[in-house]
Amino acid sequence: MSTTTADSGRMPRQISYIIGNEACERFSFYGMRNILVPFLISSVLLAYLPEGPQRDGAAKDIFHMFVIGVYFFPLLGGWLSDRFFGKYHTILWFSLVYCAGHACLAMFEDNATGFYTGLFLIALGSGGIKPLVVSFCGDQFDQSNKSKAKLVFDAFYWIINFGSFFASLLAPLFLRHWGPAVAFGIPGVLMFIATFVFWLGRRHYVNVPPSRNDPHAFLEVVKTALRAHAPGEGRPGRAVAVAGLVVAAALLLLWALSLGGLAPWWPDFGFVISACLALGVVIASVGWGASMQLERARGAHPDAAVDGVRAVLRILIVFALVTPFWSLFDQKASTWIIQGREMVIPHASAWWPSWLVKDAAQMQALNPLLVMLLIPFNNLLLYPALRRLGWEPTALRRMGWGIAISGVSWIVAGMLQLWLDGGAEVSLSWQALPYLLLTFGEVLVSATALEFAYSQAPHAMKGVIMAFWYLTSTFGSLWVLLTNFGVRNEAVLGRIAGTGLSENAFLMFFFAGFAFVAALAFAAYARRYPMQDNYRVA
Repeated sequence: MSTTTADSGRMPRQISYIIGNEACERFSFYGMRNILVPFLISSVLLAYLPEGPQRDGAAKDIFHMFVIGVYFFPLLGGWLSDRFFGKYHTILWFSLVYCAGHACLAMFEDNATGFYTGLFLIALGSGGIKPLVVSFCGDQFDQSNKSKAKLVFDAFYWIINFGSFFASLLAPLFLRHWGPAVAFGIPGVLMFIATFVFWLGRRHYVNVPPSRNDPHAFLEVVKTALRAHAPGEGRPGRAVAVAGLVVAAALLLLWALSLGGLAPWWPDFGFVISACLALGVVIASVGWGASMQLERARGAHPDAAVDGVRAVLRILIVFALVTPFWSLFDQKASTWIIQGREMVIPHASAWWPSWLVKDAAQMQALNPLLVMLLIPFNNLLLYPALRRLGWEPTALRRMGWGIAISGVSWIVAGMLQLWLDGGAEVSLSWQALPYLLLTFGEVLVSATALEFAYSQAPHAMKGVIMAFWYLTSTFGSLWVLLTNFGVRNEAVLGRIAGTGLSENAFLMFFFAGFAFVAALAFAAYARRYPMQDNYRVA
């Protein structure tokens, strides 16, 4: 495979292979993701549970464990790419794993071991390539044609939502009319095509070699700071970091011992939850400890590297406050689908597209459609209007309001649930309102967060920031699992019943409140956040 240079001033011809790959891969991913919960609820895999809340809850748990894996494995993919194999080979090999996962879903619809193996392989493959494809696309440009890069990144975002829209619209119909083998098989075929298209461009790509060992990388600076001595001072930061590592190890040890009945542990806290809790403790304790002693790394590392680590640690606090948003957003593919199945599809109404929309899961297609409409609306109309009124929609302000608006969407969903619980027949069309509010929140949070993180992180730390950004979705789904498990005992259920609310309605209002608390905490931190400007000098 040869390494070429970008054509001077022209759009690199290899971009067409990358864009084609992305279009097929996004349809593949959202096609299987958006039918996962409806399939599980009606499948033999959960037939051991009675129909109703128990089976619905188990389907939600499996879905959110899958999402946790998808957004955890970017850490692995990024590390393998940077240290050993480079982006092209890492993307290609993880894509083959991805294809194998789809094949398992299509072949083992009634076999738990085969099906769950398929979910693991898709999480591994999808997560492994997630941080690499966009950056690999950026590698194809140089100073002579960098002006073309913005067009490609815009096309990337459009293709993601285009693929998601059609996958969300069509995959539930495939499941409804042709069954799970076809419904999961079609996304598998699309992923194979995506891999083949990517491979076709192999002789044209610009391949930036892996960086191997960078002595001033993020983790190297952190390790130096924690190990360094200061005359007449202790090492409190190291003590905090070590304590966190001990707690994390204890969490994993308790889980392992509980398998043999040798230690008490929450029965619903399997490996996924235990490992995520341990990871959260490690990130928090090591980050806090490093911030306490970071100045000790100066001299051993350039000032730019030390300042970069300080910037990353500040951004991590912002990211931590965003995780509640993802706990609300990702439930549109679990909790909201379950709610939609209780609603009435208004086929009798002349305005309802009965020829196309026949399943509650298809309402998810509203999200990518609204994203494509709201982004230009915000940029061309809303933000200029706010500026004319004297209110500057800064990145942090947009993110804070986005979290709060997502909470409002769950208030609306909760009101719909109360309507259903009261025995009324509720039209599925009413779900359009919470979808609109949640998507508006997504545009304010997700698209803005990438802009914010890019501007705040020094160039050498931008890869680290992207890896941590993907983890916000992992911890968002962790919040969902912890909440769901927290209400599954008689004492809590009794308290919920005492409020007069159903479990579903209570959880919807709970997550709305969770978002409002997070938005207030976000606003408090944003007021004292020291903004940076780390855009590259032209």
